[in-house]
Amino acid sequence: MRRKNEKKLVHHGKYVAEVDVDLVYTDDGWEPYLTVDDAKGLDEVRDALARGDLDRASRYGQVYILTPVASEKDAHDPLVP
Repeated sequence: MRRKNEKKLVHHGKYVAEVDVDLVYTDDGWEPYLTVDDAKGLDEVRDALARGDLDRASRYGQVYILTPVASEKDAHDPLVP
């Protein structure tokens, strides 16, 4: 069994959190998978983002606010402010 540290993104609404998790690799063909603690942590982050509890979510990783960027289509559309 080996482990690889990776970042997972958890998105809810206008927020996204970047959380470190360990992916576990084994020889049983069902890989990679998360540890129970990492899976619970991702669920906790998702729930915290859904409640708007950014302090709680930030205990697990970096939290970002997503900002839409205007596309070229929007620049040519007279109805877009």
